[in-house]
Amino acid sequence: MQQDENTPTDGRKTEENAQNIQHVQSAAADGRPALYGRKVLSFVRRSARLDARLQRAWDAYADTYLLNINAGEGSLDVREGFVFDQAYIRETWGNANPLIVEIGSGQGENVVAAAASQPDVNFLALEVYDPGVAHTLLLAGKQNLKNLRIAQINAPELFKAAVDGSIAEVWTFFPDPWPKMRHHKRRIVQPELAADVHRALTDEGVWRIATDIEDYALHVHEVMDELDGFHNDGALNVSLPVEHVGKGNADEAAALRHADFAESERFDGRVLTNFEKKGLAAGRVIHDFTYRRV
Repeated sequence: MQQDENTPTDGRKTEENAQNIQHVQSAAADGRPALYGRKVLSFVRRSARLDARLQRAWDAYADTYLLNINAGEGSLDVREGFVFDQAYIRETWGNANPLIVEIGSGQGENVVAAAASQPDVNFLALEVYDPGVAHTLLLAGKQNLKNLRIAQINAPELFKAAVDGSIAEVWTFFPDPWPKMRHHKRRIVQPELAADVHRALTDEGVWRIATDIEDYALHVHEVMDELDGFHNDGALNVSLPVEHVGKGNADEAAALRHADFAESERFDGRVLTNFEKKGLAAGRVIHDFTYRRV
């Protein structure tokens, strides 16, 4: 692949820009907010070419591991009418084993290691960026894993298509922190997604979350701790500021009022990736969460 298929051509960019301007003008004319009705994404589409090694991996393994559930070429939406249910899971994985879904699998280090160590569990990696998908394909293909699949899809769209009780666990490790205050609404952990995750989880299923950003940890607590239907299984007391800070004023957090929050011990099922190593080397604290469906 010579061009990132998720990157619009100049013509498509022009068309999208015109549609965005028309949307904003229409909303303003009706007295609505400019972003009314527009989908807020937790990622930005970036242009990224695959090097020769990753291109070979894509060509060799995409047919085996990459799910064909997208609405169309270049789309990160689930196709209309698609249902992620037990019948689809059995057909795709060839069994009815428990399914773990990782939102934002990055380079695939964690999900591939987990799939290799737990052959009796099914895994689905959700990742939107071509290089990450290709690297996950490479790692999975090298080990000839049978229990892993990959979907290049917007995660909330997948969970909207999931039927009740179809997923045993959801993992979201080190999501994009969106550090600027005005971008906090783009963080993947949101009440709407939490509701769909709760519905899709089996009884006693869990959503595991980890971040090395203190302000994101506060965000997770604000979204998740008071939700009906989830229990915070954390047994550690962690002190966090109770006000949000953003890029440019993060140093102010130390002087803010703090409170204790319940968090979890480090999840043993998460391998120590290069990303997490860099966070630890920078002196950041890792925050782990376990929210159980009740």
